[in-house]
Amino acid sequence: MHPAYRGDDLIGYAFESRRTGAALGFSGRPLNLGIGLDPAGRIAGVTILEHHEPILIIGVPEAALHAYVGQYVGIDLRQAVRLRPLARGGDIAVDAIGGATISALALNDAILGSARAVARARELLPRAAEHRPRLDRDSFAPESWAALAAERSIQSRGFGLGEVDRALAAAGAAQSLAPGAAAEVPAIVISLALATPARIGANLLGDRLYRRLVGSAEAEAQVIFVGARGLVGFKGREWRRSGVFERIQIVQDSTAIALTRDMHHEVERLAADDAPELREMAAFVLPAGAGLDPLRPWRLEVEIAAPDAAGRMVGARFSFPYALPARYVLPSIQAALPADETEGWPLWLRVWEARWGRIAVLAAALLGLTAILFAQDVVAKRKRLWLALRIGAMAFALLWIGWYAGAQLTVVNVLTFVNALLTRFEWDFFLLDPLIFILWSFVAVAMLFWGRGVFCGWLCPYGALQDLVSRAAQRMGIKQIALPFGLTERLWPVKYVAFLALIALSLGAMPLAVLGAEIEPFKTAINLKFLRDWYFVAWALLPVVLGLAIERPFCRFLCPLGAALAIPARLRMFEWLKRHWQCGRECQICAVRCPVQAIRPDGQIAPNECIHCLKCQTLYFDDTTCPPRIQRRKRREMRGGSAPA
Repeated sequence: MHPAYRGDDLIGYAFESRRTGAALGFSGRPLNLGIGLDPAGRIAGVTILEHHEPILIIGVPEAALHAYVGQYVGIDLRQAVRLRPLARGGDIAVDAIGGATISALALNDAILGSARAVARARELLPRAAEHRPRLDRDSFAPESWAALAAERSIQSRGFGLGEVDRALAAAGAAQSLAPGAAAEVPAIVISLALATPARIGANLLGDRLYRRLVGSAEAEAQVIFVGARGLVGFKGREWRRSGVFERIQIVQDSTAIALTRDMHHEVERLAADDAPELREMAAFVLPAGAGLDPLRPWRLEVEIAAPDAAGRMVGARFSFPYALPARYVLPSIQAALPADETEGWPLWLRVWEARWGRIAVLAAALLGLTAILFAQDVVAKRKRLWLALRIGAMAFALLWIGWYAGAQLTVVNVLTFVNALLTRFEWDFFLLDPLIFILWSFVAVAMLFWGRGVFCGWLCPYGALQDLVSRAAQRMGIKQIALPFGLTERLWPVKYVAFLALIALSLGAMPLAVLGAEIEPFKTAINLKFLRDWYFVAWALLPVVLGLAIERPFCRFLCPLGAALAIPARLRMFEWLKRHWQCGRECQICAVRCPVQAIRPDGQIAPNECIHCLKCQTLYFDDTTCPPRIQRRKRREMRGGSAPA
């Protein structure tokens, strides 16, 4: 943070957002912005210094990014500021970036969060003075576990087995906690920290978990970290049933604070690389009404129990004190907070709340699709019903899921997911786009039942565009080109090679993988509605034009997302598509009429290529087209005494 002067007059502060705590974008990678504040607490300027958002790397022109951040210039930080999808009465409304609303939301939080942290630290938003010290929640600098422990930000205390056994014996216990173990063996070592200050909490828990905890809590809530190693833990098991951690409590003076399941948050691992290995870890978010004053000493009391001679459990209490270091105590006044910060909702939850209408529509559509798939025999026996449902589903996928809601799944989602698994997985940025999250969840479950085809055949907007164009071409009498099956089979691997190449690139250079993912025309055709440079538009239109004569050419031969979904396609639990024994031996009708040539000459369906459109099932049940069905119909007619026509 650097003060800015005009002559001898202070005109504001300039800083980078990453210096106030890391902010992550929709890609799960850091965002960094250069921001200027004037002495009145207004934003004087914003520029994007670093981002890794796929939609912004290629697709959104630089001028659109400058126009977006330029809207923040002049905004008073004491006012509530939201993007238009989330804005309410009285808010300052900011227009999102066209086709990149989720990334715009992440930028919005990074700008306002870091600017308000600096404004509080520099006391640019004062109100009436408070005549007591306050907690420094916002100051941040990267620190190791060892450094935090050395300065007493993390405080640890332990009890050896001998000391614990003596206390338990005095309470009536009949045996040692660990018979035969040496007295100096640690029975329990507790590490405590007030994790509310960003300098402690963000370094200890990691930025994402820390922001989730403080963001979802009320303004004066406190975050307590508890970790333990040794022979015994502090959680016990009863809390899962009763909702109360019966072994532990926080005590300050004469006030005892029970720790409950509602306060508890699992900590799977610590962000500090040099942190010791701990047997148990937890973060407890204490509401303001709990009565803990973080500036004054407090202690954690842990009860350890053992059986007496009659087999009844008796316990002894052990005390673990904590006193906040003076560096986190600020004597100055508290800065005023705008209304939207005190709400405390994490960004993803605000997005879900604002888009509940779209979520409801998508949920209803997915329920309808599930009903179609479970009743596919009923649908396939009625050709007109099947055709109406197919065309309706394609229109809905293109017009509503794609062009209206912008919920086109893409291979970039897969690359981001793999990258998160290999680095530090967090649910928050996957939850930022509710429609994408819901679609991926549905597709993951549907793949267990039906394989790849549910998404590719029913929910992909770009696939729907190709499908509708092909149907229109056939209605207009445009001659369709049937590729030899041998050629088709040799072209299938192309999309798998493309997918594996993108995976390899993403492991070493994610920006290059994002560039490579432009092989998918989804961003151009669906997210940006063809409003791009001519070469992107030409690439997006090429499969559509080819689709006039060859059905779904991109889906069949080039789509890396289709390849990603096809790889686990064989893991599906059921075989829903019915076949006659004559298929491929005496008859090739289904193989010839399959829109994506997913039926081999021997009659077997290639699960990696099938889009589950049910076309073959309509033929399977058609006793005017399918030879085995025709034969059965004629035999029934003969038995019924009516001669065949």
